[in-house]
Amino acid sequence: MNFDYIIGGFLGVIVGILLTYIATKRHFVRLEEALRSRFDVEAREARLAQKEEQSELELNYRNKELDLTRAIATREDELKIRARELEREGERQSEQQAQVDLKFKELAREQRLLGDAEHEAEKIRRLYRLKLHQITQMERDEARQLLMKSTERECEQEIRELRQSLLGRAEADVASEARRILLAAMQRITSQPMNDATATVVNLPSEEMKGRIIGREGRNIRTFEHATGTTLMIDETPDSVLISCFDPVRREIARIALEALLRDGRIHPSSIEDEVVRAEEEMRANVIDLGEGALRKLRLHDVHPEVVALLGKLHYRLSNNQNTLAHSVEVANLCALIASEIGLDPMIAKRAGLFHDIGKAVDEDYEGSHATVGAEIIKQYGEDARVVNAAAAHHQEVSAESAYAGLVMVADSLSAVRPGARASSIDGFIQRVRSIEDIAAAQAGVSEAYAVQAGREVRVIVEPEIVNDEEARQLARTIRQRIEEQLNYPGTVEITVIREQRFSETAV
Repeated sequence: MNFDYIIGGFLGVIVGILLTYIATKRHFVRLEEALRSRFDVEAREARLAQKEEQSELELNYRNKELDLTRAIATREDELKIRARELEREGERQSEQQAQVDLKFKELAREQRLLGDAEHEAEKIRRLYRLKLHQITQMERDEARQLLMKSTERECEQEIRELRQSLLGRAEADVASEARRILLAAMQRITSQPMNDATATVVNLPSEEMKGRIIGREGRNIRTFEHATGTTLMIDETPDSVLISCFDPVRREIARIALEALLRDGRIHPSSIEDEVVRAEEEMRANVIDLGEGALRKLRLHDVHPEVVALLGKLHYRLSNNQNTLAHSVEVANLCALIASEIGLDPMIAKRAGLFHDIGKAVDEDYEGSHATVGAEIIKQYGEDARVVNAAAAHHQEVSAESAYAGLVMVADSLSAVRPGARASSIDGFIQRVRSIEDIAAAQAGVSEAYAVQAGREVRVIVEPEIVNDEEARQLARTIRQRIEEQLNYPGTVEITVIREQRFSETAV
């Protein structure tokens, strides 16, 4: 019995060990399967992460490739444009060289003719000296003095005519070349006609809106006028409100705010202040867009944001009913075209033309004329010294330091006087005509002066006993210079000096 008990216990131990082994083995198998499953999941996640990273790298690569392709295309376009500009510059240089060669040939021919004339004159002088010595037996110095006086008397008229001919030919050549360059530049400019300036008027949906704009005891209109710095004229026209202000930017802000209030329908002091703030923000964004639009049109870069904002403000300022921003863009294009014709840097000329009136966009905080103030502003923001001087000197308030200042003066005048650019009042026209006549009549020897053809021509009658032909010619130049210095006028003024003598007798 004890043996059986021992054997049974031994078998029980063995069975327990076997069961424990089997249970342990199963546990390890399950653990191994769990680890293998987790490893598989991690491996799949790693593969997915690798694929995502690879896709992202490929996408970045394609984006960079597209950016580089666009940059290369842009650079190629710039290089093509530069190549065309260089080609045109080479053609212009060739034409100028040909003109210079032709001038040298003409000069050489004139020198040969002059040498021949001097040789003939020397021969004639020797012959005269010999004859005088033979005839009068004068001393050498006496004969020389007599011969010189005689020659001066004989050649005085010829010398005067030659001088007038040479001066007239030089002036004609210069005027012809200047006219050719200006016409070539002006014909390439597409100009917009002048639009009549009108007051800022806001239409009302109904007449009863006027009462809502005024508000109880005038609170609304006072709040609006105080917030915008403008004046509302309510009873001037039916179903509309007139906004009055000297500052066109404030007037535009008031218009935007008032139209927004009319659309909303709720008009009270707090809503008015909110709409004015929103209108000011919209106006700031608008002037920046206008300035950037002008820069895009002219293909200019590297302009300070403050200067861009000032350019946009020029859109709301008028000079004799001419939009100042449009005028500045037109002057910039004219400067660039004329600079290309005469061999100057067109980009510098374009910047000078665009910024020449930027001082008109600043307020009363800046003291000085718009030319000097604008020059100081663009100088502060790092503009080229030639551009700064051209802006400061375009009204001759400071001395011109480069040819770009003269370019801006010419282009500014062309843009201002082209047909349809500006409007003038009848009072200004009459004053200009009287000023032209007064300048002509103030000269010595002038008996009468009349401005004709709407001030395009002045006819000056002189006293023939006081003024000779040469003095009459000089008088025309003097009157031209005085008119150019003292008056501002559209187009040109022709000066005609009339010197006439009449003699009459009556036979009976």
